[in-house]
Amino acid sequence: MNYDLLLQEKPYSMNQEEKEKYYISYMKELTAYHKKFCKSYRNILDMLCYDEKSINELKEIPMIPVTLFKKYGLFSIDEEDIFKVMTSSGTTGQEVSKIFLDKKTAEYQQKTLFNIVSDFIGPKRIPMIIIDSPEVLKNRAMFSARGAGILGFSIFASQRIYALDKEMRFDVEKVKSFLEKHKDEKILIFGFTYMIWEYFYKVLKREGIDIDLSNGILIHGGGWKKLKDKAVSKEVFKSELRNICKIDNVHNYYGMVEQTGCIYMECEYGHLHVSSYSEIITRKMRDFEICDIGEEGVIQVISPMAESYPGHSILTEDKGVILGIDDCPCGRKGKYFEVTGRIKAAEIRGCSDTYEI
Repeated sequence: MNYDLLLQEKPYSMNQEEKEKYYISYMKELTAYHKKFCKSYRNILDMLCYDEKSINELKEIPMIPVTLFKKYGLFSIDEEDIFKVMTSSGTTGQEVSKIFLDKKTAEYQQKTLFNIVSDFIGPKRIPMIIIDSPEVLKNRAMFSARGAGILGFSIFASQRIYALDKEMRFDVEKVKSFLEKHKDEKILIFGFTYMIWEYFYKVLKREGIDIDLSNGILIHGGGWKKLKDKAVSKEVFKSELRNICKIDNVHNYYGMVEQTGCIYMECEYGHLHVSSYSEIITRKMRDFEICDIGEEGVIQVISPMAESYPGHSILTEDKGVILGIDDCPCGRKGKYFEVTGRIKAAEIRGCSDTYEI
């Protein structure tokens, strides 16, 4: 296993056939590694009667449901080598995923994120506006996906400001001053989808604030559920922001704390792209067989980056559709897809019960 070699590949340069040939041996080796060093993962594989010799295709690599990271401490390193524990988003009282990282895996995450996002914004650091409050990094109860996202994307910042104060109020003067200072520069705007809509867009519209972000690149993630409940589609989200602050360059991304760094960026054609550093498979709920292109199924995410914990092949709680392979008009190779929603709680329980340790 040598993830550094994979990081030398450009993020969207590998076609699907090349990638699957490369991944199959890598993932078999990584599965064997986690089986050896993580007892709970070994128990799962034993229960599944896993036989490495019978694995000939990437789709045959065993997967574990994402809910197991909420129930068990899964890691393949010595406890003294745990550098950081990442947690998923969750309201008070909810179970959260715990992802155990050593320094090497944390470094892999950062390098992976850098390679992917640089393909969209360039490799140079640029001024950055964060649509959030700095309090999100101070309050440990809030520090999870939001905090990790802010810190992760901050590697692209030459200078950064938070657009919201600690009471979550939009600081108009601070933002206008920052934009004036960097008026001839490309600017990165980052935030979570719901935060941007509620605390940025709605304030600009309600108070008639005029801000020109025509030089901006907006990257947002964190899911659509809250906005879909308000009947805000991604098309409405983009058009309203364009109307209110003249921003055209808007990219959603799909990602999760269980594979931080391996995000799936949206191209200019509205497609989420699988990079060289990960893979996505969609499976039918009834039998976990592979879906056809254009057929909705539950999303499985695969990443060779996950070395400190057995998160290299995960069955998520999200539904999606593979739209095509190697033929997106944007020119990026690999699969491209859309996320269509979450699977129902009953279906989630059905998947997870199969994998009780």
